[in-house]
Order: sequence, then C-alpha cells, then structure tokens
Amino acid sequence: MKKILYSPNAIEKLQKIKWNIRVKYGVQISNRIIKNILSAIKELRIYENKGSSVARMTGIPCEYRMIFTEHNYVFYKIEKMSILIIDIYNEREDFMWQLFGIKTTSDEIQDYWNE
Repeated sequence: MKKILYSPNAIEKLQKIKWNIRVKYGVQISNRIIKNILSAIKELRIYENKGSSVARMTGIPCEYRMIFTEHNYVFYKIEKMSILIIDIYNEREDFMWQLFGIKTTSDEIQDYWNE
C-alpha cells in the first residue's frame, strides 16, 4: 500500500480549513470536517485512481487527479511509492488560475467578490 505524502501547501491549507471552520462553527464541526477530508484522502491508498483526471477534464497535460470532499478540491499525483497531495482548494477558489495560470472568471465576478 502506498504512503500518503503532503506538500507544504496542502498541510497549510488543511490547517487553514480547520482554523476557519473552528472560528465560524466550533471545534466539533471543525474536527468532523477535517476527519472527513483526511478519510477521503486515505481512501486513495486503496483506490488511487478514485479521483478524476485533471488532464481529461481540462485538456491541460498534467499527471494530477482530484477528488472533491467537504466543499474542497484535493489535487494529488500518483507516484511510484506514494500518493502526493499537491494542494487543496475551496470550491470558491479558482484552482485553474492558481495551478495553471488560466483565468476562468470574468472581471465582473472578481469585482463582485473583491478578489
């Protein structure tokens, strides 16, 4: 069974998710959501191809796959001995821009959300 490895960005995002939910909704909900995210990631050890191919979805050549859990996209790469969690993006974030530099939102939307 392959190991799950986390990039520094992924670790930082998990910590931010936990903190933000804890502040808004409390410790119990925060712990439950983080547990669900980590469980979904852990399932990749059993079925590594569970996530969708980012290349197939976007037409951008890359080795990334992604799963969606608890309003977050988890991007990962299957390696020979491990599964590397690349990054985690909230469903409101433009991961296409952050991962590939491709703008998918209009200026009007960005102005509306102050992004």
